[in-house]
Amino acid sequence: MFAVEKITNNVKVKVRVRYLMEDSIPEENYFLFSYSIAIENLGEQPIQLIRRQWFIFDSIGEHREVSGPGVVGQQPVIAPGANFSYESGCNLRSEIGKMNGVFIMENLISQTSFQVEIPEFHLLTPGKKN
Repeated sequence: MFAVEKITNNVKVKVRVRYLMEDSIPEENYFLFSYSIAIENLGEQPIQLIRRQWFIFDSIGEHREVSGPGVVGQQPVIAPGANFSYESGCNLRSEIGKMNGVFIMENLISQTSFQVEIPEFHLLTPGKKN
C-alpha cells in the first residue's frame, strides 16, 4: 500500500491504495481496488464536505467521472485540527489506471464554498508496478 498527499486551501488529503486480489477476477477483466482517504482541516474554522467529483482513467482508454453529495453517504463537518477518514473502492477493466478529483467544501463560518484537490493516485496490480 502506498500513499500520496496534497494540501489545498488549508486542507490536507492523504490517499492510500490497495489492490483487492481476492475480490478481482482478472480472467473477466475485473480488477478491484480500495482506497482510504484521510482529510485533515489545517485551517482555523470548521468546514463541511459538501460534494465530491472523481476522474477515473482506465488504461484501456476508458474515462469516467463520478460526482455526488458528500462521501460514503456522509457530509462530514471537520473541526479545525480534526480529521475525517473513509474507505471506498473502484473497479477497472485493466490492470492499470489512475484517479484524482476534488472535494467541494464549505467554510461554516463564512458560508463560502471552496475546492480541495484530491491528489492523483495510481491503481496498479502488483505485477504492473514500475
